[in-house]
Amino acid sequence: MSLSQVSRRRAGTAAAAAAAAALAVPVLAGCSAVDRALDCAGTASAVARSVDDLQQAVSDAGEDPTRADQALDRIDKNLSKIDKETDDGDVGKSVSRLREAVDSVRTDVEAGRTPSTKPVVEAADELTKVCTPG
Repeated sequence: MSLSQVSRRRAGTAAAAAAAAALAVPVLAGCSAVDRALDCAGTASAVARSVDDLQQAVSDAGEDPTRADQALDRIDKNLSKIDKETDDGDVGKSVSRLREAVDSVRTDVEAGRTPSTKPVVEAADELTKVCTPG
């Protein structure tokens, strides 16, 4: 094999490697987006469970008023996690809407009023829809 053939083979190998790397970047970026969507969906599912807990806690407020605060705290924690994991505008809007509903329930609980959990449930449903991939 001549020197020019070796040189061409190395150049071809380098070009193939560069092409493979260029193709891998979008694939990896796509996986990252899917991973973020799945993380969002998983966290939205945790939010939904916390909303269920909140509804039960509001129903049982006479027995244990601290349960509502604990459920609200779990929702806040999960919303913060979603905020950190995604930069999607629709997710951000849903998180903000749910956070406002949670704050309203917290205000009612702290004032000794029976809160309506309907806005929380609706906002959590919206967040779940926005976070669901596909």
